[in-house]
Amino acid sequence: MKYAFVAEHRPQYSVRRMCRCLNIHPSGFYAWIKNPLSHRAQEDARQTKLLKDAWKDSGKVYGYRKLHDDLVEQGETSCPNRIARLARLAGVQAQIGYKRRPGTYGGKPSVVVDNTLDRQFDVAAPDTAWVSDITYIKTYEGFLYLAVVIDLYSRRVIGWATQSRQPTDLVLQALLMAVWRRKPKQPILIHTDQGSQYTSRDWAAFLRAHNIEHSMSRRGNCHDNAVAESFFNLLKRERVRRRTYKTREDARRDIFDYIEMFYNPKRKHARNGMLSPVDFENRQQNVNQEGV
Repeated sequence: MKYAFVAEHRPQYSVRRMCRCLNIHPSGFYAWIKNPLSHRAQEDARQTKLLKDAWKDSGKVYGYRKLHDDLVEQGETSCPNRIARLARLAGVQAQIGYKRRPGTYGGKPSVVVDNTLDRQFDVAAPDTAWVSDITYIKTYEGFLYLAVVIDLYSRRVIGWATQSRQPTDLVLQALLMAVWRRKPKQPILIHTDQGSQYTSRDWAAFLRAHNIEHSMSRRGNCHDNAVAESFFNLLKRERVRRRTYKTREDARRDIFDYIEMFYNPKRKHARNGMLSPVDFENRQQNVNQEGV
């Protein structure tokens, strides 16, 4: 700060006189003029630029923990606390969702099928247990309904479909995509809520035809299907609430971009060891092949 003061007032006063008054040496001031930023300040500026670039690549949704992991992948050496400090100074913040209202979440068991999953969201292998749910996206044309199927193993969205209404065909299209993509060879458990689409005869017939067992949440208890609810929260927090969709087609294209171009291949998950769902599955597949 003293050197900066001297530099600012050089046109009005003698450098030596100001240095004598501020109790600093003129040689130190001239050295500062040649290189005004310290090595640490230069490193801070360089890493702040990398941090901002990584933040923009994430769609401006990552916080300092995931940004630190990104910088480590680029070969940078820095502790999380330093990245947190640089992010705070640069105005880089994670996209924060809404807090859930306090209360008791109970619910009666389904009379159609049992809650077989029973919140056992961690599974040891892919295509062991899936979850499915429906949400809606607001557009100027009206609502666009989105159904997804998620593999609990990696949290990967393996099937999804959109329509202007929410008939049984909506969830069947999402499940058909999941079956076509994964081609499971063993029985699978799929967990849903008690929506009318999931209690229909067409849904039950499709499950029987593809050797899929059904599990169902208790009525009014969103925590029983927490993984699907968490994905919808991420989608709306990181993408939908930051957009305005004129048409349903605009919303559908943006949902495609979020799921297929960002969430599945790029978005880091703490549960996956800061790997994206695709990277997590690929790494585990390589580990299994090496162990054979």
